[in-house]
Amino acid sequence: MSDYQTVEHDVLVIGAGGAGLRAAIEAAASKVSVGLVCKSLLGKAHTVMAEGGMAAAMANVDDRDNWKVHFSDTMRGGQYLNNWVMAELHAKEAPDRVRELEAWGALFDRTRDGRILQRNFGGHRYPRLAHVGDRTGLEMIRTLQDHGIHQGIEVYMEQTVTTLLTDGGRVVGAFGYDRERGRFKVFKAKAIVLATGGVGRAFKISSNSWEYTGDGHALAYNAGADLMDMEFVQFHPTGMVWPPSVRGILVTEGVRGEGGRLLNNKGERFMFNDIPDLYKNQTAKDAEEGWRYVTGDKSANRPPELLTRDHVARCINREVKAGRGSPHGGVYLDIAWIKEKIPSAQDHIKKKLPSMYHQFKELAGVDITTTTMEVGPTTHYVMGGVRVDGVTQMSTVPGLFAAGEVAAGLHGANRLGGNSLSDLLVFGKRAGEHAANWARQQGAGRIDEAQVSQAAKQALEPFDRPNGENPYNVQHSLQDMMQDKVGIVRTEADMAAAIEGLGALKKRASGVGIAGNREYNSGWHTCLDLPNLLCVSEAVARCALDRRESRGGHFREDYPEKSKEFANHNTVVRKNADGSMQLRREAIPAMREDLKQVVEENK
Repeated sequence: MSDYQTVEHDVLVIGAGGAGLRAAIEAAASKVSVGLVCKSLLGKAHTVMAEGGMAAAMANVDDRDNWKVHFSDTMRGGQYLNNWVMAELHAKEAPDRVRELEAWGALFDRTRDGRILQRNFGGHRYPRLAHVGDRTGLEMIRTLQDHGIHQGIEVYMEQTVTTLLTDGGRVVGAFGYDRERGRFKVFKAKAIVLATGGVGRAFKISSNSWEYTGDGHALAYNAGADLMDMEFVQFHPTGMVWPPSVRGILVTEGVRGEGGRLLNNKGERFMFNDIPDLYKNQTAKDAEEGWRYVTGDKSANRPPELLTRDHVARCINREVKAGRGSPHGGVYLDIAWIKEKIPSAQDHIKKKLPSMYHQFKELAGVDITTTTMEVGPTTHYVMGGVRVDGVTQMSTVPGLFAAGEVAAGLHGANRLGGNSLSDLLVFGKRAGEHAANWARQQGAGRIDEAQVSQAAKQALEPFDRPNGENPYNVQHSLQDMMQDKVGIVRTEADMAAAIEGLGALKKRASGVGIAGNREYNSGWHTCLDLPNLLCVSEAVARCALDRRESRGGHFREDYPEKSKEFANHNTVVRKNADGSMQLRREAIPAMREDLKQVVEENK
C-alpha cells in the first residue's frame, strides 16, 4: 500500500459548510496548519440551502428580546433534552458571531435606521432571524470563504474521507480518496474536526443534497465515538412536492414568516384546528391579529403557521392522509394573499423572497406572487449526532471534534428554525479554537500502515464484484424503507420491521459491485456511501424503537404522549467490539439553578 499521497496538518477539518469554514478560520487564526476537506466543490456546501436566516437575540426589531428568551425558546423547542451548556453558550454568543460575519462582509437586510433586520420564525417568541432575503446560507458561505481564503488554509476539494485513523485511542489522521481520479490519500493530523452535515439521503424525500450520507456520524461511530439522540429527525413542514424531479427541495420557513398561510383543498387554514395548549395564549385565532404579528405589532399573537416544525409537519401529514391535500400529495402555501394588505405585494414578495420566487417559477412554472404553492414535509435535519463536550466540542474520542449538524446536543428533541446557522458559527468557532489548542499540546501520532491497507482494501472491494448488485438499487430500497417505516409517524411494528430489513440490506450492500475503473465512477462512490447510510439508519431506527413516547421530532402513533420515563435522558449508541450497536440511556445532568430560573421566568 505505498500507492497513496500523504499530507500533514495540525488540524484537519472534514466538511466545508458553515461549521467547517468557521472552524478552519478559527484554527488558522491560532497559527496552526489547517487542512480543509470537502466532498464537493468549495461553495457547494448544503449550508447554502438554509435560506430564512440565523437566530440571534440582537433585539433590533423587538427590544424585549435577549439571550435569556432565546435560551428558553431553544430549550422549550428541544423539549428540555438539550445540552443546556450548549444552549446557553449559543444564546449568549450568537449575536457576536452575526456581527462578526457582518464585519467580514456579509450584507444583511436592514431596518430603516440601518441595523440588521430580523424576521419571525417558528418557535421563536420575537423576530430574531438576521437574514439576507431568503439566501442567508449562501451569503454566509460567500462571506466565510472570502474571509477564509486569506488565512492560509489548504483546501482539498472533491475528496471523500472513508476512515479515521487512530493510535492508542486518539485520532491521528484520516484515509480518503479524490473523487475525480480515485487516488488514495492519507491526511496526518493531531486533531480532526467533523463538520459533515446530516443524514437526509437515508430517506426518500429529503431537502438534503447528495453529500448528506451520514459520513461524519459513521466515521465517528466506527472510530469509537458515541452517537446521541439519533431518533430525533426533523421533517421540515414545507418542501416542494411537484414536479417529481424537485420533490423535497426546501421552501423556506421565511415564506410563513412573511405572512404565508397553509391551506387544505377546502381553502381552510387547518393549523387552527390543532394548537397545543402551550401556545394557545400566543396564537391568533383572528386572521387580522396574525397579520399584525407578521408586520411587527408587539401586542399581536403569532399565527399558527409559525408553531414548531414537528407540529406543523404532523398537521400537514394529517390533512393529506384525510384526503384534504393538494393534487400531488401536499397542501397549499399561500403568500399571494397579502395583496389584500400591500398594494405592491408582487414587488414585496420578489424583494423578500427572491429565491423562492425564482425556484417555483423556474422549476414548477408557478408564480408565487399570484398562485399558491404545493408543499409537504421533507426530511430536513437530524438533531442527533456525535456526542460532544458542550464547551470544547470534543467527542468521546480524544482529538476528535464535531460541530454543526453532525454534532448532537444543542437542539434536543427538535431544532428551532434559524438556530442551525447560528449553531454553525458559534460551535464552528469553538471547535476550531479547541482543536487548535489540542493540536498544540499533542505530538504527532503514528500512522498504522495496517489500518491504511485495510481501508484501501475495503474501498476497492466493489471492483472485485463487477457482476454484483447495483449499489443504487440497495440505496433506493433503504430510502423507501426508512421513509415508510421510520418517517414522520412511527410504530413499534414498523420500526422492528425496519431493523430486520436493515440486516437484509447490509447483506445486499456487502455484495454490491461495480465495473470500470476508479476515475469518474459515481457508482463506486455510491458503494462507499452505503455503509454510512446503513449505519445512521440503524442508529435512528434503534433509538426510535427504544423511546416509547412522542417528543419533538419523534412521534410514535402507538405512544402519542410524552412519558416521564423518557423525560430526562438521552439515548446513546456505541459500537461494540463485535461490530454490533450497543444502546443505552444516559441521564441529563441537572441544569444550573440560575438557568432554571431563566426558564421559569420565560414560560
